[in-house]
Amino acid sequence: MKTATPIYINVKGQLIDLSTPHVMGILNLTPDSFYAGSRTQSEEQITARVKQIIDEGGSMIDVGAYSSRPDGVDITPIEEIRRLDHGLEIINKHFPNIMTSVDTFRAEVAEHCVKQHGVGIINDISGGELDSNMFETVAQLQVPYIMMHMRGTPQTMTQHTCYECFVKDVFMYFASKVDKLKQLGVNDIILDPGFGFAKTLDQNYELMAHLEEFKIFELPLLVGISRKSMIYKLFETTPAEALNGTTSLNTIALSKGAHILRVHDVKEAVETVKITEMINKYQS
Repeated sequence: MKTATPIYINVKGQLIDLSTPHVMGILNLTPDSFYAGSRTQSEEQITARVKQIIDEGGSMIDVGAYSSRPDGVDITPIEEIRRLDHGLEIINKHFPNIMTSVDTFRAEVAEHCVKQHGVGIINDISGGELDSNMFETVAQLQVPYIMMHMRGTPQTMTQHTCYECFVKDVFMYFASKVDKLKQLGVNDIILDPGFGFAKTLDQNYELMAHLEEFKIFELPLLVGISRKSMIYKLFETTPAEALNGTTSLNTIALSKGAHILRVHDVKEAVETVKITEMINKYQS
């Protein structure tokens, strides 16, 4: 959705205008991602996936090596780094100019990826909750920081869905953390409401209904609902059958002010952005 005032993030010295929403393609280096169709491990698979994201219009790639599914395996930082080294070396070899973010909640992994591989963005599903060093690390690295709302860990989050006042609690979570980050000198903060993380099916839809209220923070907003359980559990289907629901929710998210869509299916998301932009041209 075209915002009244341009909104930028600084990625490795380049100002990225998010007034027109960007599409971030997901690159999974895990063998156990919830969506089997997104798993990539060999050099051929990784290269093909990155090329697909670029060819279909994606402008960012989010690289993850730790599965955040509720029943995912809790791997060590050493194993996470090993997987990321493998993937990022391949990306830099074949696509040196693509904008990358690393999906990790560990400060040491984030620092390694930025310093060793030139990663431009840190995407932390825990909002600093799972590593007390994350905020200071991001401040020192001076990279954009995607801060997601979650409670507990990926393994326990389904047990943490009781809130005093759900939407208010999510907003207070962000208000407190944004303040801490700004005090540390973090200039580029992106908010991710955390659809599917420590939220019931109904809570996910309640959060989507209030998504436009995130404008109060005057920060970029990332939405990641691609093929998640809030879609396939509603229809009693599977992640493989959740593309249509994903597109529907992405359309709603754009209409409510999303600046970045994090997706498995880049082509469909890019088309959704283009259609939404065309409609916005003719709205006063």
